[in-house]
Amino acid sequence: MEELLRLLAEDAPGSELARAAGEDAVARDLALRIRAGMDASKKREAELSTLVDIARELASARDPGSVLDTIVHRARTLIGTDVAYLTLYDPARGDTYMRATDGSVSAAFQQLRLPLGAGLGGLVAKTYKPYWTADYPSDHRFRHTTSIDDAVGEEGLIAICGTPLIVDGAFVGVLFASNRTRRPFGREEVSLLGSLATLAAVTIVQVRAAAETAAALDQLSAAHAGVEHAAAAHDRFAGIVLSGGDVDAIAAALAELLNVWVVLVDAVGNELASAGDAGRAAVPWQESDSGRLTRIGDCWVVAATAKGERLGALVIGGVDELSGADQRIVERAAVVTALVLLFRRQAAEQSQRAQADLLTDVLSGSADPRTLTDRLRLLAPNHRHDHLVVAVCCGDHSAVRARLSAPLEDRMVLSGPYGGNLVLVLARTDPASAARELSEVAKRTGATIAATGPASWTTLVDAHRQAARLTATMLRLGRTGECATPDDLGVAGLIGAADVDVRAHVQHVLGAVLEYDEQRGTDLVGTLHAYFAAGQSPTRAATSLHIHPNTVQQRLDRVAALLDDDWQSPDRSLDIQVALRLRAALG
Repeated sequence: MEELLRLLAEDAPGSELARAAGEDAVARDLALRIRAGMDASKKREAELSTLVDIARELASARDPGSVLDTIVHRARTLIGTDVAYLTLYDPARGDTYMRATDGSVSAAFQQLRLPLGAGLGGLVAKTYKPYWTADYPSDHRFRHTTSIDDAVGEEGLIAICGTPLIVDGAFVGVLFASNRTRRPFGREEVSLLGSLATLAAVTIVQVRAAAETAAALDQLSAAHAGVEHAAAAHDRFAGIVLSGGDVDAIAAALAELLNVWVVLVDAVGNELASAGDAGRAAVPWQESDSGRLTRIGDCWVVAATAKGERLGALVIGGVDELSGADQRIVERAAVVTALVLLFRRQAAEQSQRAQADLLTDVLSGSADPRTLTDRLRLLAPNHRHDHLVVAVCCGDHSAVRARLSAPLEDRMVLSGPYGGNLVLVLARTDPASAARELSEVAKRTGATIAATGPASWTTLVDAHRQAARLTATMLRLGRTGECATPDDLGVAGLIGAADVDVRAHVQHVLGAVLEYDEQRGTDLVGTLHAYFAAGQSPTRAATSLHIHPNTVQQRLDRVAALLDDDWQSPDRSLDIQVALRLRAALG
């Protein structure tokens, strides 16, 4: 007996214990049982040590993917199987899906999904209990499906053991250990795999929680940075407004803050300001009527509204996505832009009212001229007041104002309603040039416009009366949608005028022919006299001039080139004949 105890103490193998016991069967069985118990304790101690090592390894992992790979690799080596794999529960679809494998070679198996209750893994997921089999293909305890059996067959798996991953009653997934040959799984192995599964489930939940916490912190940090960015933008916009900046400065600041291009348009789509890259597509300004930023094609659009009225729109481009904070910055810029546009319009309306009041006092002759001069200098300090053109517009006043070009606006001294018409007083121009610029306005708006001048501050009343008479004459002649000077109306313009500069009128009608005769030494004017005196007959004119009819026709062709092809129309020919007679009267 002493020998047996010594051998047990020295951790001798069972064969030596049996030899030392000799014929004593009771002593031999007792020694072997003690030996087996000691071996089991050592194995359990080694397994626990391995689990502790695994716990340390999992605790040091931070990436969810690496945690799962560690779990399946450790399961494979701990149980000693060909393959280990892990499926995770998908609450959205109500099944489990393959997430990590170790030792697998089949792509189909690595992409497998297991419905609850289907196959061994589906049964584990449904019941939250471990299951194992030495021969899965022939084990009818499990509900076989074609997709699962095909994937298992392609991987070549025979023996499978699966145990659930559960934390605080919440199902996480299933951990498997499997072999490509038939083998039984002992309860000790199942228990060991279960211990690893418990450890794995806790680690997975902790890693998920840590990842969610990190994501939440990142979002919080981004939100804080967004708030600071938005606050800086607000301060920038406020500084622009308080310093008297216009919409150009707001557009430039927004383009710089977000690294985008910006276009500001008014309520009808006219561009008011732009900043950033000029190489941009057509802006979809008319698409958005709300104060919220809207994605339209490759652009972002937000309306600039004030008092329920759309004053314009900001269009942003050159960026694929805008963060929530950046979108709020654009919307804030739209609000500030709307305020600036509203202030600008109110200032323009006040200026127009002041101009209209001054214009009324000037044209009515009811105020002291010295006071009027001082008021004019305050309203138009950058204009000379001794070379003015008066334009009287009969039509839609708002439409005419909206169509005035920037050059005309720059030369505007006064404007406002008077006598039922819109009166414009322009500087640094002449009636003919002003009429050319206003002709497009008349054509687009259907207004009838007459331009007279040049006039000084003291003769403005007379110039206005002449323009008003000329407008009335144009309306009687049906010449709506046109702009004209007295000379453009020919005889009708002379009738409507209070004072007539005959030489200027003759020059306006016949100037091109007179200059040609003077430069070339020809007598096209004499040919015109003879032609009209002969009842517009080239043959009779040739007889009175003692030249060949072809020569007369050649001269008339030259006149057509100088005066345009319509010079023989009834209206034009009348104007030309009157001008010829006035020239003759002047000698």
